[in-house]
Amino acid sequence: MEAIKFEKVCFSYNEAEKDAFALGGIDLSVEEGEFVAVLGHNGSGKSTLARLADGLLSPTSGRITVLGMDAGESKNIFDIRKNVGIVFQNPDNQTVASIVEDDIAFGPENIGVPREEIGKRITFALDAVGMSEFRHATPARLSGGQKQRIAIAGVLALKPKIMILDEATAMLDPKGRREVTDVVLKLNKEEHITVLLITHFPEEAMLADRAVVMNRGEIVMQGKPSEILCREEELETYNLALPRPVQICHDLRAGGLDVKDVLTPEALGDELFAALKNAAGGDCGPTGTPPKRGRISDVWGRIECENLTYTYNKGSPFAAHALDGVNISIESGEFFGIIGHTGSGKSTFVQHLNALIKVPTAEKKYKPKKLKKGEAPPPKIRLTVGGYDLTDKKTDFRELRSKVGMVFQYPEYQLFAETVFADVAFGLKNFSRAPLSEDETKKAVRDALETVGLDYLELKDRSPFELSGGQKRRVAIAGVIVTKPEILVLDEPAAGLDPLGKREIMQLLHKIHKEWCKTVIIVSHDMDEISENCTRAAVFSEGKVFEEASPSRLFLRPAELTALGLDVPFTAKVTEALAAKGINIYSDFTSADFVGKVLSYAGLEGGGAHA
Repeated sequence: MEAIKFEKVCFSYNEAEKDAFALGGIDLSVEEGEFVAVLGHNGSGKSTLARLADGLLSPTSGRITVLGMDAGESKNIFDIRKNVGIVFQNPDNQTVASIVEDDIAFGPENIGVPREEIGKRITFALDAVGMSEFRHATPARLSGGQKQRIAIAGVLALKPKIMILDEATAMLDPKGRREVTDVVLKLNKEEHITVLLITHFPEEAMLADRAVVMNRGEIVMQGKPSEILCREEELETYNLALPRPVQICHDLRAGGLDVKDVLTPEALGDELFAALKNAAGGDCGPTGTPPKRGRISDVWGRIECENLTYTYNKGSPFAAHALDGVNISIESGEFFGIIGHTGSGKSTFVQHLNALIKVPTAEKKYKPKKLKKGEAPPPKIRLTVGGYDLTDKKTDFRELRSKVGMVFQYPEYQLFAETVFADVAFGLKNFSRAPLSEDETKKAVRDALETVGLDYLELKDRSPFELSGGQKRRVAIAGVIVTKPEILVLDEPAAGLDPLGKREIMQLLHKIHKEWCKTVIIVSHDMDEISENCTRAAVFSEGKVFEEASPSRLFLRPAELTALGLDVPFTAKVTEALAAKGINIYSDFTSADFVGKVLSYAGLEGGGAHA
């Protein structure tokens, strides 16, 4: 029996515009118990497909049947939603209760599950996503990744016949992603739950029985994931990028090394061992120079932090320790990465950098606490950003914020104005000490929009809420960089973007960094993103800095990072697989350097071009 069937389905968010179809006459059939991965660039219609399958949207034309029920008949909607669980990309869109266990119980209660069974389901769901200790916590006080786990748990508790995950793991750390996909795979194999997984992660798509690729509201490719993900010309045609493993294989072949396209580090390790075992390369030693850390005398762009602690809701029953003695130093000129498991304190730390969260001594009403007899004073907190002392209540925080730009998780949710122009211009007007002329404002807004790759004349008068997801993100970033901050902090800037979108965002950040921004700091769960872009990175764990080093040194410790709920880049995994076979390749773990070192080991001239 077919679990989901779309027959010539069209859907438009604006029926007045004939060319505004989000879906344009698609046909799709998903069998019961099948695991289907849906791929496509941002704005290709993937989320619209998911919402139509769950009955959250109704098609403009065409027919949808779910478990044999016609989704076009209103009498079937409750039964469809009872059997179809959907997890959205942003967990805030589906959190309904003030206590975690109540939030998870909401769905089962509404479909009439007995009370005794609901308790068992809550326990099962929380165990499955590793959040049992937060059963009585408040969702609003959890980190983004923790909220996402709770949202997934809420759907697991329903035990639906069909599970739809719309970029549901985008905000999770590597361990969280593995745990969730393991649970979903287990439910698919053992309980025969039908899974529709919308994802940009190739390793997740590889778990599926079938991959479906969408482009501009149409299904353009279907087949085995291992075959689909290696079709370079077609992927590029549909604005998708080759997965990193396949791109590395292509680069190795271009350098003269005969390897097949593979998608896992183990498979590439086997391919390279077969190609290199008879090479006379020996150990390909480390090369290159350490990344520049900026000039010590260059105060602006430099960050020094010692003994930083922070507790949310201190003194209340909901008190939660987020930072516990953070010590970190970031030099001017760095492109710095921050990684850590969900809830490790990353976002709390970066929000201190422009005083969105203030150190207690910087609060206007702060008074030193009187110590009890014999009580030792707490370690003194030191936090300087550029020339500003963020522990001093006399600091000009308005001026600080004009020089430290902050882009949050889901930056598109920072948008609020009626037009793109007004949204981008807001910060400029807010931070300018002297009023700007109309021409000065227009020029600054135009420069900011063009810097992020958007057409000023085309978009300036449009509502930011009418734009695609990728365009919204770029407008939000433009609204921050319009003041040309000397330090730019971005919390998961590329989360939820397709591979091409991620690459474009990173290229944009490097352009800004090169031209005028002294220091760029990115928070990320993507280890490949960190290795490819950052001069150094810090690992956060349980509110402390576990390690601070260059990626080439940091990712030499895979066992420790895995124990912290993290991962290592693909190239580091391949390096480890080769080392186990007796072939030692030393690189800085960027794809280009790894390819170059492998080609050098093989004695091929192409190695020099990549090193």
